[in-house]
Amino acid sequence: MVGTTSRNTGVEGVEGGVGLTALLVAAARAIETHRHDTLARDIYAEHFVLAAPASADWPVRIQQVPDGDTNPLWGRFARYFGLRTRVLDDFLLRSVHTGDARQVVLLGAGLDSRAFRLDWPPGCAVFEIDREGVLAFKHMVLDGLSATPKAARIPVPIDLRADWAGALADAGFDMDAPSVWLAEGLLFYLPAAAETDLIDTVDRLSTGGSALAYEVKLDKDLLEYRDSPLYTATAHQIGIDLLNLFHREPRPDSAGHLTSRGWDTSVRTPFDFTRRHGRGPLPEPNDALAGNRWVFANKPDRNAAIGRPGRSRS
Repeated sequence: MVGTTSRNTGVEGVEGGVGLTALLVAAARAIETHRHDTLARDIYAEHFVLAAPASADWPVRIQQVPDGDTNPLWGRFARYFGLRTRVLDDFLLRSVHTGDARQVVLLGAGLDSRAFRLDWPPGCAVFEIDREGVLAFKHMVLDGLSATPKAARIPVPIDLRADWAGALADAGFDMDAPSVWLAEGLLFYLPAAAETDLIDTVDRLSTGGSALAYEVKLDKDLLEYRDSPLYTATAHQIGIDLLNLFHREPRPDSAGHLTSRGWDTSVRTPFDFTRRHGRGPLPEPNDALAGNRWVFANKPDRNAAIGRPGRSRS
């Protein structure tokens, strides 16, 4: 695998705060992987969970949960993350296989292992942007497994509050070539102004033929769901208070902003995909997932639209 620029192989990057949520999602992917009706498989996920002291005793199979799928955290919430993984896997693969984009950028990559587990076409490069400590922990685990990426994998160890666009360019990103962007489980934690800045930067770095997917929460008041079983179970069972981590100020209309910049956008609920795949969470009373939206955007390639040879729309 591609070597890391970091020599820090500790676990402090995932031991607290938002970093700990990366372990939560990894545990959910591990549980999903071992389901008989799995939506997504990630054979690396359980290794991340077991390698960190903070999560070493968390379940990685639904059979390890006494109340199974009735458990709000390891049942419904974990299934949500499994569905999200499947939908965004499909988006990334569709984008690179049907268009010209061969650069994939994972914003706030966390413990994402897509560079290792998805079938990328030849010539793909996967840029993983996250804090140095998070990437160091990931490298430690994957190196121990002798994991080999299926695309050129390029870690970019930088905090998204710093000049990540400059670091991405220094790592070899070509803003004149189409790219595919993913912000999975990221924007919840950013102030509204930071979300707008990130979307503006992605737009600036994206040429025609590029694509973007991200997740947002559109709740008017997150505290309306403070007693939701998903939030209370997560806090009580593993000590993660998501409402304390989320920014609660009104969110910007990033999808509308992209549309005004010429992107084609669609906004979907997770429940749309539950119905499509026949499994996953459905709406319920006092539902912490009620405001979740998955946004998919494509930046048209105007040159392809007028028939320039060698280009196709994503």
